Amino acid sequence: MIRVLIVDDHAIVRQGLRRILEEAKGMKVGGEAASGIEALKMLRAEKFDVILLDISMPEKNGIDTLKLIMDRNRDAKVLMLSMYPEDQYAVRLMKAGASGYLTKETAPEQLVEAIREVIAGKKHISSTLAELLLQECGLDSGKPLHKTLSDREYQVLRMIGSGKQVSEIADVLALSVKTISTYRAHILEKMKMKNNAELTYYVMNNGLKEE
Repeated sequence: MIRVLIVDDHAIVRQGLRRILEEAKGMKVGGEAASGIEALKMLRAEKFDVILLDISMPEKNGIDTLKLIMDRNRDAKVLMLSMYPEDQYAVRLMKAGASGYLTKETAPEQLVEAIREVIAGKKHISSTLAELLLQECGLDSGKPLHKTLSDREYQVLRMIGSGKQVSEIADVLALSVKTISTYRAHILEKMKMKNNAELTYYVMNNGLKEE
């Protein structure tokens, strides 16, 4: 029996995922968590075969939670769930150790198949993600500017481009204002830009704005 941990801050989403898994042969929901912090506590206490992890959550988002999970167990099988299209996060998350990336528009049978794939030791890679990974391997100096950023810098870029102030970003990421200001300086340097207005224009023009 495949034990699955569902991690999502929306109860209605968890309920829908539970229904899908309970109808699938050989699978059961071993637990539910409404935040990354709650998920990490459960993983310390129990063993799960697969983790379904949402990206957008309060307290500790799915990106940071994934990194902490992989730091503790490089063999963990984590399928990322997201409302964001694959071209925004999938490659970064696969590089961070995720076993696959699924949008919340994925059909139930595809979710079940993805779980079976990762249990079999494979990665779940859609045709779109495969193309993105190939592009990433072949990227040269012509790569998009945001591809030069670290994961945290990319997060900060999207927040700045969505209109958040440095103090707001610091609160959301639980970091100091000084640290966020340092990330902002690095972003401006790497992207060869001068101010938030230019960053915001870039974010809007490239469809990177937070929902």
